[in-house]
Amino acid sequence: MGLFSQQPRKDEPIAKPGHGVESAPERVAVAPPGSVRQMEEHSMATTRANLSDSVLASGLTIEGKIEGEGDVRIAGRFKGTINVKGEVTIELGASIEGEVLADTVLVGGGVRGQIVARSRVEFKESGTLVGDLKAGSLIVAAGSKMRGRAEFGWKEGEIEGSSVPEIEPTPVR
Repeated sequence: MGLFSQQPRKDEPIAKPGHGVESAPERVAVAPPGSVRQMEEHSMATTRANLSDSVLASGLTIEGKIEGEGDVRIAGRFKGTINVKGEVTIELGASIEGEVLADTVLVGGGVRGQIVARSRVEFKESGTLVGDLKAGSLIVAAGSKMRGRAEFGWKEGEIEGSSVPEIEPTPVR
């Protein structure tokens, strides 16, 4: 038969003779029932509210209009207009037919239409555009393709009021 000594739990108060009740040095806080669940639900709701990415999966084809704030990632096929305050990413193998207006546009797939970026457009090696492009800045990787007209580096309204020197073509010899 063994003898067991009773030791106080770490979360129970310890009574010392003549000194009253003291807390254990490593006291563990225990949440009241139900409050942990409420904290988790609040945390999840806050996390969901902070998520601003929208994804069109690779197996989907959608026709319509996307508008709003936040980032959009296209991995499938989209036909229509995208107008967002945020970043639009067109993945390798994805395609868009229509107009894309965003702060930043990353092109890894194909676009047939117009791209307008408030900040920049970046073409990956696999990116293609058949249409016009207007952006604050343009980054082009080797291997990407474009057929159309590109304007970049100009601020809105800057070209109309300034005197841009005409560049005469140099004769080929």
